[in-house]
Amino acid sequence: MVQDGIFQGDMDPEIAALLGTSAPKAGANRDSVPDYETIFSVGGEIGGPLEGGEAPEVDLTVEHFPPVTKRLESTSHAAFNDPAYYKAALSGEGDIAQRVHTILQKYLTTKDPKDRSVYRQQFITAYWDFFTQVAKKSSGKLSDSKKYLLRFGILHPALIDAETRDLFGKAVVANELNQPVFYLDEWFKNVGSGVVRNSSTDEVRVARNNSQMKLQQLLEKAQGKLDGARLILRAKNDERSNLEKMLQDRISIVLEHYPVDGLQGVQACYSEPQKRVFGDIQELLKGLLKIDHELDLNLKDYYQSDTDVKTLQQKVEEEGGAVQVDARAVDTEVETVRQMAKMTIGRQGNHYPILSGEYFHCGPNDVGFRENIIAELTFVESIDSEAFCRSYKNRLNRIVPYVVLIPSYGDTGVCWEPFDRFNRATSRGRIAIPMYPKNLHIAVLSAVADLRWQVAKEKASYYWMEEGITGNYYQWFSAQKLKGDVKEFFIQDYIAWMTKESEGIQKLSKEVRGIFWRHMPFSKEIKEKLKTRSYVYQDLYQRDVNRSLSDGY
Repeated sequence: MVQDGIFQGDMDPEIAALLGTSAPKAGANRDSVPDYETIFSVGGEIGGPLEGGEAPEVDLTVEHFPPVTKRLESTSHAAFNDPAYYKAALSGEGDIAQRVHTILQKYLTTKDPKDRSVYRQQFITAYWDFFTQVAKKSSGKLSDSKKYLLRFGILHPALIDAETRDLFGKAVVANELNQPVFYLDEWFKNVGSGVVRNSSTDEVRVARNNSQMKLQQLLEKAQGKLDGARLILRAKNDERSNLEKMLQDRISIVLEHYPVDGLQGVQACYSEPQKRVFGDIQELLKGLLKIDHELDLNLKDYYQSDTDVKTLQQKVEEEGGAVQVDARAVDTEVETVRQMAKMTIGRQGNHYPILSGEYFHCGPNDVGFRENIIAELTFVESIDSEAFCRSYKNRLNRIVPYVVLIPSYGDTGVCWEPFDRFNRATSRGRIAIPMYPKNLHIAVLSAVADLRWQVAKEKASYYWMEEGITGNYYQWFSAQKLKGDVKEFFIQDYIAWMTKESEGIQKLSKEVRGIFWRHMPFSKEIKEKLKTRSYVYQDLYQRDVNRSLSDGY
């Protein structure tokens, strides 16, 4: 039941129908739920860190990326100078490894351009079959050669020069910054162990029956609601604390008196500023009563969501435990990653699947190492402060997407999923970024632009051509009678917005600039800087002021 836009705590009808029970009364079973304090403590997170993988939990209290103080190690490890590296990479993989070796030899030794083109295409096909076979073993302990084959596409170190081998040998191996940015060996491990949902748009094949899969999906949905309820409670709790602090400040002003000259023990009347504070105190008390009412309603929401999660967890256990994603999930994920790679490269790009000095021309800060990507994402967020924010119940939540690093020669980052369809409240989206682009900065910006577009489009649903940033941009696109993919135009305009307009260089049309300024605002610092650069930005800044004064922003 919903009252004043706030859920009152009734059980989800879908869950109630599945379990064959009726929804309990709001606020029931309070004795079976965590105490109030656990809702607001980090230790009270339901489930805690996921086991069997390295994917960090979503922490809605984190407001920015950690500083990148180390992009490379000071010394290089010896893996890429091991003469047995190539043999170890191929060992234990059977006939497909022999086929890869044979075709690669022919490709590297032939002098005929036509034969070279044929062998190149044969190698690409055979390599991806070999790659899939290696990826299946990523849930266990991989040798260095197989790990770096998946991670960097390094099949044979002799194909790159000593300087490049030294560069990759200095790459930071562990996820020391604890961010959801993954190399492929790490990503396949998380998917294969079930820690991360498969990226395929189709349902993941499961080793259990449909009823258990339905239960698992409902459990994920309920956990998403629980996370959302906890988030709202924390927000309301913080809001109440702020009002209480303001109330204390106002009361301290009222309690401040000065003695009357010539009358010992008598203090002066309230001053005019003190009398005005009485009105503020009344408004603050009204605000506190309102928040208390909302907090009570949202606590009931939390209690019911927690009950739903526990009930479904028990039901899943009765059915034989959690749904097990079978071995084919990694096969599906590899195929998805291959599609991601194709999208980052484009039809006319270089689809050669392994690292080779023939095609690699990146500097240390231009390679898509994890630390370089985090530094680029930090830059994006410093300009587009809401780039990784999603709205849930009228509150913006910062949720950094999963970033999958693809060892390809592509130039464009892509968004594969804006968020998990079973948990729109707190789930991460998924973007893929090529590791060896001509311009890493542009590759990251294109991925974030794609994420921006898809999140807004999914939020607007059937009305994406009418509402929000996608609606406003589409209507401008149609009015200009432009041809082509509207999203591609948006991505290019977003790149110009971030690289040129943020510096005061006017590259966008007046209409698009106005749309972006309103729906994807620059950080406050950049707005303050731009308003002094040109009348164009000064006018947009003044519109912000007018909207805030009219409370219509």
